[in-house]
Amino acid sequence: MQISSRFTLAVHIFACIDTFKDEYKITSDFLASSTNVNPVIIRKILGQLKAAGLLDIKRGSGGASITKPLDKISFLDIYYAVECIDNGELFHFHENPNMECPIGRNIHLIMDDKLNRVQGAMEKELASITLQDIKKDIKNML
Repeated sequence: MQISSRFTLAVHIFACIDTFKDEYKITSDFLASSTNVNPVIIRKILGQLKAAGLLDIKRGSGGASITKPLDKISFLDIYYAVECIDNGELFHFHENPNMECPIGRNIHLIMDDKLNRVQGAMEKELASITLQDIKKDIKNML
């Protein structure tokens, strides 16, 4: 299992918008040039971020802008906006374990709580990191 590149691309997009907002119109082509990813993929992610209320997109001459202060947007917000997880569950179980097998019959009882704890720990850590942290790191690098 691996989180898709949509998450890291979304963080990259936010970093570009915040860093270059006063110098350039932030378009999907501009963001594609920074990420080196096809503009169609960038537009899809922009749409997801807009749907989550994290970005405002003005077609044509407007470009993209961030809707909230950076310290109010966590990695968890971004993760929920761009990652496709079923029913809020990070882990997907195989559909039909063999009920005649003692392991198959009990695998959910054995693993569900543990997987929920793992997901909770990941979500807690994602919630503790904001885009303000990224801005600070960028400022230190430039």
